[in-house]
Amino acid sequence: MTANALLNLQNLPQFDQISADQIEPTITQLLTQAKNTLQTIKASTHPTWLNTVEPLTDLTEQIGRVWGVIGHLHSVVNTPELRDAYNKMLPEVTQFFTELGQDLMLFDKFKQIKNSEEFQNLTQEQKQKLKNDLRDFTLSGADLPKQEQERFAQIQNQLAALAAQFSQNLLDATDSFSLYFEDKKQLIGVPEDALEMFAAAAQADNKTGFKVGLQFPHYLAIMQYAEDRDLRKQIYHAYVTRASDLGDVNLDNTPIIEARLKLTEEEAHLLGFENYAQLSLETKMAESPEAVISFLKDLAQKAKPFAQKDYQELEQFAQENLQLNNLEAWDLAFVSEKLQQVKYAFSEQEVKEYFPANKVIEGLFALIDKLYQVKFHHKNVSTWHNSVQYFELTHQNNLIGGVYLDLYAREGKRGGAWMNDYRGRRQLSDGSVQTPVAYLVCNFTPPSVDKQAYLSHDEITTLFHEMGHGLHHLLTQVNELGVSGINAVEWDAVELPSQFMENFAWEYPVLSKMSEHKTTKALLPEELYNKMLAAKNFQSGMQTVRQIEFALFDILLYQNKHGKAHWQELLDDVRKEVAVVFPPEFNRFVQSFGHIFAGGYAAGYYSYKWAEVLSCDAYAAFEETPNDPAVGQRFWQEILAVGGSRPAMDSFIAFRGRKPELDALLRLTGMNT
Repeated sequence: MTANALLNLQNLPQFDQISADQIEPTITQLLTQAKNTLQTIKASTHPTWLNTVEPLTDLTEQIGRVWGVIGHLHSVVNTPELRDAYNKMLPEVTQFFTELGQDLMLFDKFKQIKNSEEFQNLTQEQKQKLKNDLRDFTLSGADLPKQEQERFAQIQNQLAALAAQFSQNLLDATDSFSLYFEDKKQLIGVPEDALEMFAAAAQADNKTGFKVGLQFPHYLAIMQYAEDRDLRKQIYHAYVTRASDLGDVNLDNTPIIEARLKLTEEEAHLLGFENYAQLSLETKMAESPEAVISFLKDLAQKAKPFAQKDYQELEQFAQENLQLNNLEAWDLAFVSEKLQQVKYAFSEQEVKEYFPANKVIEGLFALIDKLYQVKFHHKNVSTWHNSVQYFELTHQNNLIGGVYLDLYAREGKRGGAWMNDYRGRRQLSDGSVQTPVAYLVCNFTPPSVDKQAYLSHDEITTLFHEMGHGLHHLLTQVNELGVSGINAVEWDAVELPSQFMENFAWEYPVLSKMSEHKTTKALLPEELYNKMLAAKNFQSGMQTVRQIEFALFDILLYQNKHGKAHWQELLDDVRKEVAVVFPPEFNRFVQSFGHIFAGGYAAGYYSYKWAEVLSCDAYAAFEETPNDPAVGQRFWQEILAVGGSRPAMDSFIAFRGRKPELDALLRLTGMNT
C-alpha cells in the first residue's frame, strides 16, 4: 500500500492525497496489526507502565488518529464514496474499541499496576490516567459475564451506526431542499451579502438568480430579514421538519431515536444503573440526575419572569408596529430583529459591515497573545477545502501546537460549530513532546466569489467559543495523552474555556481592533458599540429558558422516569413548565437534536448552562483586576494547562480560590435585577 496518505500521519495529514478507497484496506491493516500487538502486551507476566500502558497508548493513538481523520472528512466534505467507506468500517472500529474496553486480561494488568509499588512512583498525570482507565474498563463492561459482554458489544456497534445514520439523514435532508428565485424582489428585506450568498449558491448549481437552502446561514437570513411572511413560514416548516416523519421517509430519524433510547436503557441496566442518565453522569461533575434537574429548575425559576417579559414585549411590538396580532414561530426572529433596531437604533447587518473575517481572526489572535503570550503564524499546508487555513502557535518562540480553521458553510458539511483534535500533546518515549493539533469548524455565511467574508457579532461570538475549546486542547502542559488537553475533562466542565472566551467578544478594545468598515474602513464607533452593549442581554431570558427546555428534556428523557408513551408528550410537559414560546404542532425539533442523539451530549446537554456558571465566575476574575497579565497566566496554568489531570472543581478552586457561584452568570446575562 504505497503512497497511502492515511498510513503517513506522523506529521500533518496530506488531505489532498486521501481518498475513500484507502479507508477499508488501511483500517483493516491497522486493526490486524493492533490485535497482534495486543497479544504481545498481554503476554507480559509482570505488567508495568512501560510494557503495558505505554504500548497500549501507542496502539490506540495510531488507530484513533487515522479514524479521526476519516471521521473529520466525513463531517466536512461528505461524499457518497467517503460515506460508504466510513459506514463500512465503523462497525469494525467500534467493535475493536469495545472489545479492548472489555479485555479482562488487560483490566487485570491495569489493576496489578495500580496495586504495585510502581504506582507510588508514577506522576500525578499517570495516576489520574490509570484511575480513569480502570473506571472506563468497568463502564465498558469488563466486569460483566461473557454473554452480557457480547450483548454490550452489540449495543455499542448499534449505537455507533445509529449515530452516524442520524447525522447523515439530517445532512441529506438539509442539502436536499432548495428554492430558486429569478428576481430579488421576491426576497425583499434580505441584506445584500445574503443575496450574494444565495446568488453564489445558484451559480454553483449552474443556475441564474438565487438559491435558498436550509444550511443555517441561509435559514437565518430568511427568518431574520425576509419581509414575505409566507416565505418565512415555508422555510421554517422545511427546517423544523428535516429528517422527520413529515419529510422523506428514508431520512426519518424517528425510528433511530426510538432504537437508541431502548439501547441506551439496556446498556445502563447491563452496567447496574437504573437509567442511562445515571450512567452518563459517572464521568461528569454533577452527582446525580436529580442534582441536574434541581439545578435546571432553579435556574428556570429565576429566568422565566425575564423570559415572559421578553415575549410580552415582542408580542406588543408586533401588534403595534407590524400589525401581527398572532405571533407565529416563523415571525420570532424577524420581529426580534425589527424590535432590536427600534429599541437600540442599530441592526445586526450594520454591525456586520465592520467585521471582515480576516480582521476578526487577527484580532482574536491578538487577544490570545495578550492573555497568554501565544502567537499564531499562518502556514501553507494541505487542507480539505480551499477556504481552510492552518496556523502554528508559538510561546516564547517554541512551537506548542497548530490549528485548522474551517469557517464557512457549504453543501456536504455537517451543520453547527465544533472543535475536534487531530492529535493531542504527549511526551514520546524518546523524551520529545508531540505538539497538539486541532480542527476548528464553523458554518458562517460564506463570502461570494473573490470577496471578503463579513461576520455578524453572533458569528464572532461562536468563533471565540470554539477557539476557547481549541485553546483548552492546545495550551495544555500535560505530557500524558489520556489526560492532556480536553481529554478526561468532565463533560459538564468542558464548556468552561469556550464560554469564558465569549465574554471577550463584548469588550470594546477587542472589537475595535478587529474592525474595519466595508466601505469607509473606519473602526467600530464607540457609539455603535454602546448600543450593542445595551442590547447584549436582549431576550436573554427567552434564550436561557430555551436552553433549559432542551437540557431538561434531555436529562428527563434519558432518566426515563416520566412515564410518557412518547417523547413529544415529555417535551410538551417540559415546555409547560419552563418555556414561553410554544412551537406549532408540526415542529419536529427532536428529530434534528443531534447533540443528544449523535453528538455525545446524551444526558449532558445541561453542561452548557452548568459550565456557564463556571465560565462567568472565571471571567469575573478578569473584571476584578482588568489588564493584569497575572490573571491570564493563572487561568492558563490552573485551568487550561492541567487538562484532565485533576478534577475540574479542583482546577476551578485553584484559579478562583473558592467554589463557583451563580451571581456572575445572572449579572452577565442581565437577570440579577
